[in-house]
Amino acid sequence: MKISDFKKLNLILGWLCFLIAFIVYFFTSEPTVSFWDTGEYITTSSKLQVGHPPGAPLYQMLGAFFSIFAFGKENIGFVMNLMSGFASALTIAFMYWSIILILLKIVKTKKEFELKKNFAISGAALVGCLSFTFTDSFWFNAVEAEVYAMATLIMAVLFYLGLRWESDMHKPRGDKWLLLISFVIGLSFGVHFMGLLTIPAIFLIYYFKNSKEINAKYGLSLKSGFVIANIIGLVILMGVFKLILPNTLKFFSVIELLFVNNFGLPFNSGTLAAFVILGFTFYYLIDFTIKKKINHC
Repeated sequence: MKISDFKKLNLILGWLCFLIAFIVYFFTSEPTVSFWDTGEYITTSSKLQVGHPPGAPLYQMLGAFFSIFAFGKENIGFVMNLMSGFASALTIAFMYWSIILILLKIVKTKKEFELKKNFAISGAALVGCLSFTFTDSFWFNAVEAEVYAMATLIMAVLFYLGLRWESDMHKPRGDKWLLLISFVIGLSFGVHFMGLLTIPAIFLIYYFKNSKEINAKYGLSLKSGFVIANIIGLVILMGVFKLILPNTLKFFSVIELLFVNNFGLPFNSGTLAAFVILGFTFYYLIDFTIKKKINHC
């Protein structure tokens, strides 16, 4: 089997897993609202209202889009439940492709036409992701309007992007995957903070890709390097969660209060100014990396 044919096969099988999962979740989806937070999410999403803190703006915007396709107001709850089923089915597809990438690292084929090994890899990935499709907690979240299904999708996408980054890490423009990872992590704030939990795993992917060079440079053994890599991954996680996120929001708040209370300008003028300041900051940093030739994207 040629490499191109193997990629096409796995692309088709990944979407087949998506289709199987979505059909199952479609026929087992809750027909209307469940008696807990789902009622709030359905209402606030379909009408673009404000939910309970800290909020889930991306989820609610996507929910507003999905609710457009409801045939009558009485079906909005069902369509919103289907959005979770759609997100969960996509999670299964990305899980399939992630398993393929991992197994290709474990089972190294020496020849291009090793048909049995290729089918074994695809079969193992198929069994793995379809087994997860029918697990109790995941299936339960896939049939009602809650943020956990979409948050799980974000985690699956982030881990898949981490594996793609590992494959192209030392290639020209290989770090484009890291930029995409950063973007998806930013999107996760609009759904649920669960997506941040993939940061230590992605850092470990980076460590094992470069473990020989890192251990040799700093005189570490594999065990000590692994422990230190876990600690650094947790530090990055806490830095994003405890420093970048709250201080970014605080920055917007301080500028808004300054412009409105001190300068007497209209509401949201400070928010707009803070957004412009951040935009110019990112532009300067990107321009700086280009001039210093330290960008690899």
